Amino acid sequence: MRYRLTFIAGLALGYVIGTRAGHERYEQLKKSARQFAQNPAVRNTAESAAQSGRDLAGKAYHAVSDKVGEKVPASVADRVRSLRDRGQNGEDDWGTTNT
Repeated sequence: MRYRLTFIAGLALGYVIGTRAGHERYEQLKKSARQFAQNPAVRNTAESAAQSGRDLAGKAYHAVSDKVGEKVPASVADRVRSLRDRGQNGEDDWGTTNT
């Protein structure tokens, strides 16, 4: 019984100490991640990567819709063509019903 009590007390003490150390390390990592994200060079790089991704996605969309447009049902092809003609304003009427 004495060994069990010693083991449980040691386990509880280790848990409390480990939790505090883990929480402090978590806060330290969170602070350095926030500082990294607020760095102007990092923000500019992330924004340029996002813009490049949007540009490439637009090109891929047009390339795929040109090739696949003739192999899908006419109703879907018409919607793809109408979206292509709209440009990149992000609005579409997919999922809406015409009454």
